[in-house]
Formats: sequence, structure tokens, C-alpha cells
Amino acid sequence: MTPLEDVVLIVSDDRAAVEADLAAGRLLCPCCGGGVLGGWGCARLRQVRTHAGVRWLRPRRGRCRDRGCGTTHVLLPDVCLARRCYVADVIGAALLSAGREGYRRVGERLGVPGETVRDWRRRFRSRAELIAAHFLRWARAFDASFEPPADQGSLVADALEAIGVCTRMASLVLARRAPWSWVSALTAGGLLAINTRSPWPAPE
Repeated sequence: MTPLEDVVLIVSDDRAAVEADLAAGRLLCPCCGGGVLGGWGCARLRQVRTHAGVRWLRPRRGRCRDRGCGTTHVLLPDVCLARRCYVADVIGAALLSAGREGYRRVGERLGVPGETVRDWRRRFRSRAELIAAHFLRWARAFDASFEPPADQGSLVADALEAIGVCTRMASLVLARRAPWSWVSALTAGGLLAINTRSPWPAPE
């Protein structure tokens, strides 16, 4: 069977841990739900921009061992968002500054073109209601007694508050992780993705 187009799977930023998970069969295929991923070479070398400068990455790839699936996956470190050349922390900083700083000033501070910051904010704003609902759903999965936060006065502020609450709970309940790394993991890297057809991971 010809493999399907690569699908992004968010994994740890620890390459040794990823290799161990592949060897032990701990990475399940999110497409078929039952297959186990095996190593399948590496994706192309790419650069991502961090607060400290450029970082070069060559993400591992995996392929579902289920004969009926065979989907290949780019195993993208959780510091990244899919198809973005800036790490999630930089994007998050630009989003969190919305309403307090203009996009040009934020771009200068973060070393990002102002138009890029504007695009990130516009895309986030266009799906803010969906983002808030998604992260509140995860928060309720982490704690059944969870009470949604008060209205923040705008859809963007509500979405950012939901992200903050959810990522703090995730670090307490599951494992300590940087907030925007949790955002990457809980959206399969697709927080700002153009293609909205691929569903984000949902709590069981």
C-alpha cells in the first residue's frame, strides 16, 4: 500500500526519549488509532527561530506498522507549531501581547516581521471561540470539578485565559511542561494551521 501524506505528530523535544518510544512501540498512530509507529528515517532539515536565535531541526519520521494504514508521520518536537518557522514560545509571546502592544512594536521586540505578528494574531482571532472551547474541554477532563473562568471581555482574551488555565492544569496533572509546548501538544501543532479539517486531539 502506498503511504499517505505525512501527518504531524507532536512528541517530546528530547530526541533520545523519542527514539526510546519508537523502539518500545509506545507511539500510537493517531490516524488509525491502533497501529504502532516504527522509525521511518528523518524529515528534511529545517530551521526554527527562537528567542535566542536560529535552531536547526531534523525531525524524526515514523510509519504506522498496521498494514491497513501505513501512514507516515513527522514527529515534530513540542517546542514547534506545524508549518511555522518560529517556535511556539515566540508565537505565544506575540499573541499574549495583543491589546497591549501594536504588531510592529512586538515584532521589533521579538525579532519577527511585524506582518508576521499581524498574521498570527489575525488567525488566532478568527478561531478564538473554537480555541477557548477546546482548551476548556481539556481542563474539564483534567479536573471534573473545574469551573470555567469569568468572561474576559473579548473572544481573544477568553481564548488566552482558557489556554493559561488548561496548560497550568496539564502540568499539575500530567507532567511539567512549558505552557506553549502544551499548546502544541493539545492541538497537534495546529493552533494556527490553515487546514482546519484535521481535528485536534480530544480528551477521551
